[in-house]
Amino acid sequence: MILEVLSNVVLIIGLFFVFLAMLGLARLPDVYNRLHATTKIGTLGAFGVMLSILLKVGFSPIGVKAITVALFILVTSPISAHMISRAAHRHGVGLCKESVIDEYGKACSSACSIDENE
Repeated sequence: MILEVLSNVVLIIGLFFVFLAMLGLARLPDVYNRLHATTKIGTLGAFGVMLSILLKVGFSPIGVKAITVALFILVTSPISAHMISRAAHRHGVGLCKESVIDEYGKACSSACSIDENE
């Protein structure tokens, strides 16, 4: 009974974070802000949903698959977001007009020119 209530609470919290991630995807101005919202908040939400499944079914095959998927998302999401944002920056996708500083552009300008010349 307590695990079922806890599972439902974790599920609602996870779904709330997934909703916030999708809201950020629709509302934020540029690719970098959208990636930030979907990878950080979306990963937390997906982890909550998978934890809810684990709490609901226990360490059955479905529960083990849920925790495996959660760990896979936790590991791969930041890496994929970094690669997507780096590719977008290298291809000249600009920041939104409200952004005031581009730290990655300063750090990457010398390194990117070396890579392109090779």
